[in-house]
Amino acid sequence: MISINNLSFHFGSRPMYEDANLHIKPKDKIGLIGLNGTGKSTLLRLIVGEYTPDGGSIQMSKETSIGFLNQDLLSYQTHESILSVAMQAFGEALHLQKEIDQVLVEFENNFHDNLVDKLAGLQERFEALGGYTMQAEAEAILEGLGFSTEELQQPLASFSGGWRMRVMLAKILLQKPSLLLLDEPTNHLDLPSIKWLETYLERFEGAVVIVSHDREFLDRTTSMTVEVAFSKLNVYPGNYSFYVEEKALRNEIQKGAYENQQAQIRQAERFIERFKAKATKAKQAQSRMKQLERMERIEEVAPDAAKVSFSFKFNTQPGRHILRLEHMSKRYGDKLIFKDTNVHVERGDKIALIGANGKGKSTLLRIIAGTEPVEGKRELGHNVILSFYAQHQLESLNIENEILQELQQAGSKKTEVELRTLLGSFLFTGDEVFKKIKVLSGGEKSRVALAKTLISEANFLMLDEPTNHLDMQSVNILIQALEQYEGTFIVISHDRYFVENVATKIWYIEDYELKEYPGTYHEYEAWQEKREKVAKQEASAAAATPKQADKQPREKSGYAQLSNQLKQVNKQLSEVEAGVQKLEQELAAQEAHLADPKVFGDVALLQEATRQFEKIKAELDSKQQTWEELMLEVEELEAKLAL
Repeated sequence: MISINNLSFHFGSRPMYEDANLHIKPKDKIGLIGLNGTGKSTLLRLIVGEYTPDGGSIQMSKETSIGFLNQDLLSYQTHESILSVAMQAFGEALHLQKEIDQVLVEFENNFHDNLVDKLAGLQERFEALGGYTMQAEAEAILEGLGFSTEELQQPLASFSGGWRMRVMLAKILLQKPSLLLLDEPTNHLDLPSIKWLETYLERFEGAVVIVSHDREFLDRTTSMTVEVAFSKLNVYPGNYSFYVEEKALRNEIQKGAYENQQAQIRQAERFIERFKAKATKAKQAQSRMKQLERMERIEEVAPDAAKVSFSFKFNTQPGRHILRLEHMSKRYGDKLIFKDTNVHVERGDKIALIGANGKGKSTLLRIIAGTEPVEGKRELGHNVILSFYAQHQLESLNIENEILQELQQAGSKKTEVELRTLLGSFLFTGDEVFKKIKVLSGGEKSRVALAKTLISEANFLMLDEPTNHLDMQSVNILIQALEQYEGTFIVISHDRYFVENVATKIWYIEDYELKEYPGTYHEYEAWQEKREKVAKQEASAAAATPKQADKQPREKSGYAQLSNQLKQVNKQLSEVEAGVQKLEQELAAQEAHLADPKVFGDVALLQEATRQFEKIKAELDSKQQTWEELMLEVEELEAKLAL
């Protein structure tokens, strides 16, 4: 489909590609990865012809049609409806529709055989182009990407940049090109839309090249990974997880080969140095020198992703209760966001707030931060110091400051050495800490703003989409930082890999209430799938029930039996909740006991205290598992009673 041969391309004196090669075949699903600035987006623009190679060639078959999603599409503005914009993908079919309408108007006054033949031909071509189903297709894709049916007739200009980008993605998908080039397609999508796009790409019959920093998305949509590194295109025949394992193996082999070659070089250099002046050995020394000059040098393996070596501590310890919201309600005009919702955050909670855009996730963070008026009671706990990170924090950076200067002015009272250590962890090394904020990229500004947030004295962090603009290496750094952070945090993110690695509780908004799942994201996802499966089974069973049965009164004995069963399960649930609370108190007491210097200094006492701690923890884990199972049973019984 596309053949890239010995490609060379430079920005000024900076080489982006040197003798790079890649072949894209029909149906290839490629993940294009690499650090920010290595040239991933540049390669896509070279393929579509926006840039011209300095050397080599990019050859393409005549049948290849390309759909290119890129951030420049955000500048497109129109007052046409989003449905009309998406349907621009059907250019020829829309033109034929106008011709058909004109012929039908002519029929009113002039009914000739040639007009009938013309209409038949137009309609045949219109049908072949999918004209009769194009609107239904456009509506299905737009709704899959998160638009409601009512929004389809609203003008494109009335939507924010992220939603406009979804419309442009819909238009490209409707064009059904033989090659899709998608540059950060998940940047403006929420989780339900990302999952929809994954399913769409899985069924897509053409080839796809995806630039993305979302590991989970790449794993689910690609079967080949191309890494841009050192001006080359390195191919790995598998998805991103395969790439990680294979790269580690290749690095190990390269490291061994490099070390062996270095040993040979040192040996040859010692021989040359020793014998170059001796007449009897001078010829051999000259031969060794020529061998060294001709030797193709193996590159040293670049160090792995940066490790965070900074301790994120704060001086003020908060109380056990970080935040309470009681009977909280929120609406914007007629639009209800929350209704009579209760929220409770405890010290040490690591919470991810997930779900579709427009459900109120960012609104909730602003309510918690106290910047959004709300009905109900909001109460911050004792000694709680709160810090809020959102994308608008990037605008609050002083663009005239140097990076180090910006952190020094953050009021953390940390030394220059401590701050430079932190900045090194966030990929700002050496003299880079003296760069002006105004010359930084979006991703670099995000790293600076995140570093400022993490070095604050806050013991309660709220992070709204912190992984936006971050490459994979930077996301890994943020994961490490949050793992080391000793306080409490709530994070909004659609990056499932990130959420899985930082959160131990999942919050989601359902029926205008905030609900909690006490586990990791993957556990939550499995639980949700089970819930949806049960709901579908019950819906199918209800649909299969004869309509006459709906008119008959419920069998009192069956209803009473379910009601009694629900009471029993609720009773068990209350007992388990009490048990969980008691064990949490015992675990906290045992933690305090372990921290006692008398216990810590006595090996026998420490071993016994540790054994007790592990025993209580195991009991607590078991109780929490039982609680989850009972909660699911309650929901199933309530659903049956509702029928």
